Amino acid sequence: MVKPVDHLKAGKVAQFEALALPHFKSAYNLARWLTRNREDAEDVAQDALVRAFAAFDTFRGGDIKPWLLTIVRNTCMTWLKRNRTESLPIDDQIPPVDPAQGPEERLLASASRDQVRRALEQLPPEFREAIVLREMEELSYKEIAEVAGVPIGTVMSRLARGRDAMRRILLREEPA
Repeated sequence: MVKPVDHLKAGKVAQFEALALPHFKSAYNLARWLTRNREDAEDVAQDALVRAFAAFDTFRGGDIKPWLLTIVRNTCMTWLKRNRTESLPIDDQIPPVDPAQGPEERLLASASRDQVRRALEQLPPEFREAIVLREMEELSYKEIAEVAGVPIGTVMSRLARGRDAMRRILLREEPA
């Protein structure tokens, strides 16, 4: 005989699997870009899924993806604090741009996927996170603000600064 509690738990598991598991690839993708390591990203994404399941009762409906990615982000930040430090100030990590270089549109259109990946990996975590959430996970500015726990203006600033930094990095890599 199935106990009522077991039946409720089975329903919770089925509902969580139906809503959250389709977004596991996105969870892994965000963790991968934040941790910069496949194995660590797998661990962090799985840990985040366990945390999400434990907190599933707090999910209030709507699109689960931003809610889940918030948990992934927070799990990544905790993991990074325990395992790594990225201590350079943001502005010191990005060299100034040479205004005499070619137009951004030509560069971005000709940049290879590998060049873009390398450029993205060089960005400070705040910029990398914003770009990954917007360009790869296709979240809205409002959803990114919810995931990152920052105002929309900060999201817009991080995206603009991150895109500019990527442009400068890609300009340095462009063959003569």
